[in-house]
Amino acid sequence: MAIEQAPTEKGRQAARGFKQETRRQEKKVEAQKGSDLAKGADRFEERAKSSDGKSAGDKQY
Repeated sequence: MAIEQAPTEKGRQAARGFKQETRRQEKKVEAQKGSDLAKGADRFEERAKSSDGKSAGDKQY
C-alpha cells in the first residue's frame, strides 16, 4: 500500500517508518555484501531461483 493511500495519519506514519527502516536495512546488507542488491526484475529473478539454479519460469515448462 502506498503511503498516501493509508486511511489514517497514524497509518501514513507507520508506512513512512517501515519504508525508512527498510532502506536502513538494505544499506546495511549492501555494506556487508560489498555491492548493491539487485533491484526490480533482477531482484525478483534472483529470489526466484532455487538451490538448483533454475528460475521460476524455467521450472514451469
